[in-house]
Amino acid sequence: MQKIYDKIDAGERITPEEGIALLEQGDLLTLGALAHQRRLAAASPEHVTYVIDRNINYTNICECKCSFCAFYTDLDAPNAYWLDRETFRQKIRETIAAGGNQILLQGGLHPDKGIEAYEAMLRGMKEDFPALHIHGFGAPEVDHIAKVSQLSLEATLLRLKAAGLGTIPGGGAEVLVNHFRSAISPNKISADRWIAVMEAAHHAGIRTTATMMFGAGESNADLIEHFERLRLSQQATGGYTAFIPWPFQPDNTEFSRQRGGAFIKKTSHEYLRLLAVSRIYLDNFKNIQASWVTLWKKISRDF
Repeated sequence: MQKIYDKIDAGERITPEEGIALLEQGDLLTLGALAHQRRLAAASPEHVTYVIDRNINYTNICECKCSFCAFYTDLDAPNAYWLDRETFRQKIRETIAAGGNQILLQGGLHPDKGIEAYEAMLRGMKEDFPALHIHGFGAPEVDHIAKVSQLSLEATLLRLKAAGLGTIPGGGAEVLVNHFRSAISPNKISADRWIAVMEAAHHAGIRTTATMMFGAGESNADLIEHFERLRLSQQATGGYTAFIPWPFQPDNTEFSRQRGGAFIKKTSHEYLRLLAVSRIYLDNFKNIQASWVTLWKKISRDF
């Protein structure tokens, strides 16, 4: 392990095999110190950045039906919804009153809504709040909009951008390993397609984040494959602004019910280890973001 530590300390890029070794054998405090060193090399030592925003889930109707999701419902379900413009106004006013200037806009894969519905949503938000930054529609949503509308990815992205889309969140990545994705979300786009959507966005002048949902049974090798794919994609386009990992939340999901509720949540120790290794491995990402929404605020803040 010391040879790997020395390599990181010297600012060298680590290999997938070394990344796996760090996840399995690395000392947490040493990893934290090395990750901090990488952070200082990537960003200003004096500043930690943040954004005040609000997640708005514009619909819970989704035909993807991932086993790890506790949110989706069917089109004809009594609790199914598609938010109207006035509801958006109310939620955005509340956000601005709290000091926010960004909306993270995500929802399910609605079987009937073409791109015109999404353009109307974006235009309405920008007409009502011109200064608002819209960080919206993960790769599965963009891919779905393109398919329903019978458009190319490029045409879809350019139309969404023209309607007011600013940047794209990294949702839907889960773990970018196809055999694992097939097990937990067989109807979702492949790892290759997720990368293709994000790189198409970058080429269209839309920057994106990248994410990871871990803790649903993947291996350490799977986690490092995810990092490797992101590092290579960033090398190709430079379009990712940040990486955000978060632990799977099993409550009220089909995934948990299939296992009789016998599921052990990831610990704060495991989260911090993964966060440190991600900072070390993703050496061409400027920012690593803490997911305080899915963790105790103290853990995400202090690290």
